[in-house]
Amino acid sequence: MSGDTAALTGGAALALLGIRDAQCAPADVLIRAPRRLVGTPAVRPVPTTRWPRTITVSGVPTTRPVRAAADFAARCEDHDRIRSTLAHVVQAGWCHPQDLHTELRAARLLGRPAVRAAAAELIVGVRSIAEARARDIMEGTDLPTPLWNARLHTLQGAFLASPDAYWPDEGVALEIDSAEYHYTRDAWHATLRRRLRLEAHGVLVVSATPSMIRDFPAEVLAALRTILAVAGSRPAPPTASARGHQQLPLFRAD
Repeated sequence: MSGDTAALTGGAALALLGIRDAQCAPADVLIRAPRRLVGTPAVRPVPTTRWPRTITVSGVPTTRPVRAAADFAARCEDHDRIRSTLAHVVQAGWCHPQDLHTELRAARLLGRPAVRAAAAELIVGVRSIAEARARDIMEGTDLPTPLWNARLHTLQGAFLASPDAYWPDEGVALEIDSAEYHYTRDAWHATLRRRLRLEAHGVLVVSATPSMIRDFPAEVLAALRTILAVAGSRPAPPTASARGHQQLPLFRAD
């Protein structure tokens, strides 16, 4: 692979960047059309007329993360894996959600419901499959629409936290805490301190794990509905505000 006529892409390229859940076998190798090569069980040639800019990762010529993510989505049939992988690419800072949406549109992938849904989730601020599932269970309910991953600050401008979902009018936050990130005492301590900071500024916090959202959605919705109702009747608003948060405009698939 030279980077000029052939480069690693898809899940194999994302795996080099440390993206979890990226299915990397067989390895997709982008080939500049009209050249065509015969694949093997380990390598799948992918001819393209849209040759991208390339980079080098660990000495291997690859497509940029935004193109690798789109090429991964083009060949993945698992909806949850698409959601999870695209979210990890954005969450890790490898590309902006609007740039990813543009790339998916250029590849004509937004016609696929799973890809279109994943792209829409990222545009509104969702950054994990657990958050995507939480958004799923809220759709079609009477709950107000939250901000996803908004950055909350004190009235003086000091940063407080960035909860998974936040209802600014009510001052309610949803925190989705995975046991995967709480194996150490320090990690759990940091989570509790973040929650204390929010509560000290009048933010009511509802906590759930990814498995609770998946297995007990009705209970999660009931808790949110109750806390939102309680928050709406408080005499004093929370002393926290979501600053600099803007949901990006979603361009049409065509």
